[in-house]
Amino acid sequence: MADIFARDPHEDGRQSERALTVQRGVRRMLRLAGWSSIPEVTLRSGRRADIMAVAENGDITIIEIKSSLADLRADAKWHEYREFCDRYYFAAPAALGIGPFPEDAGFIAADDYGAAILREAEVHRLAAARRRMLLLQFARLAADRLHLAADPGAASELRER
Repeated sequence: MADIFARDPHEDGRQSERALTVQRGVRRMLRLAGWSSIPEVTLRSGRRADIMAVAENGDITIIEIKSSLADLRADAKWHEYREFCDRYYFAAPAALGIGPFPEDAGFIAADDYGAAILREAEVHRLAAARRRMLLLQFARLAADRLHLAADPGAASELRER
């Protein structure tokens, strides 16, 4: 889980500068499309989604950032995210190309300034109970991070929840 009490809750200390660049570009694209997004969301399975995004209609998308081919090859867990979203994408620097990425996941090419969907993700509709749980988690995490940004001294109070 990202430490919301760290100086920058958007980072958990493991991302490379390249991954953060992809994150910025993807989140800019999502915002322009009317989606709200949060980086570093720990799911009930214990897996950590690089970006979770919610559309106005409640659709949930998870985007896994890959900063290199080695990063992609080391990832055998990506299928486990599908049970927590309606759509699943990989996002990577455009220079990596779409070729090495699994065809049964969407693909987004990104840089520091924006991103483009090069392959749409298949839709796998969430069950209503799972969607409700995820939307509540998303809302609470966003509210906690906003509270912490406005009141850094609240960190000890938020940890106790």
